[in-house]
Amino acid sequence: MARKFTFNYSQNFDSVKRLKKNIRFVVYHYTGMKSEKDAVNRLIKPENKVSAHFFIKFNGDIICMVPERYIAWHAGKSHWKNFNMINKNSIGIEISNQGHNFKYTEFNSKQVKSIIELSKYLKKKYNIKKNCFLGHSDIAPDRKIDPGEKFPWEKLSKNKIGIWPNLRKKKLLSLRGKKLNDKEKLLFFKKLSQFGYRSSSKHLKNFNTFKKKLCKVFQMRFRQELVNGKVDQECLLILKKLIFSIKINS
Repeated sequence: MARKFTFNYSQNFDSVKRLKKNIRFVVYHYTGMKSEKDAVNRLIKPENKVSAHFFIKFNGDIICMVPERYIAWHAGKSHWKNFNMINKNSIGIEISNQGHNFKYTEFNSKQVKSIIELSKYLKKKYNIKKNCFLGHSDIAPDRKIDPGEKFPWEKLSKNKIGIWPNLRKKKLLSLRGKKLNDKEKLLFFKKLSQFGYRSSSKHLKNFNTFKKKLCKVFQMRFRQELVNGKVDQECLLILKKLIFSIKINS
């Protein structure tokens, strides 16, 4: 990496060192706090029982908080594909941003540059597949919405970090708002599960509410200009394209 790390270690991590091969994912978060200083303190104070491996400041500087081979406490109750409680298999990156509860803003150019540099470093070091770069909302859609619809997923994909549906804008717009029939709706949620999202209703009291949250989370990542929680033909096409892209690149 061109950018150097600074260090401000957190005490909030598991003491047993994990194997390098067990690191499979990178998970992005935003801090969701007004004060960057308070966000840093929250991640290092033991009473808060939360942490991340890296913190990207508003000016793009990167703080190392937990050594990569140790398990940080950033993901919480989480699921992706056949993985549960993803802390043990992931590296967590917190990015300074006030989030939806305050003044949610674009991630600035310095932050984006640092996100790309850090992600490339981790991808190479741990052989992380490009479809294994995830948002907190991807792995916990019932309770998280970060890093949100302003996160630069498309730009990251151009740097081979994460995936993006490379579809013509005109085609997507022609399908926006067009309803799905019942069979297509079932197909959409089946393919969400195939893609990696948790879409089971076994332990959920209100599955319809969860489906809307799940759809919003999908849109925040892959249809960022319209997040309404309503699945339509555009969403289905995007999902089909994503699954096809993973298949041909696997």
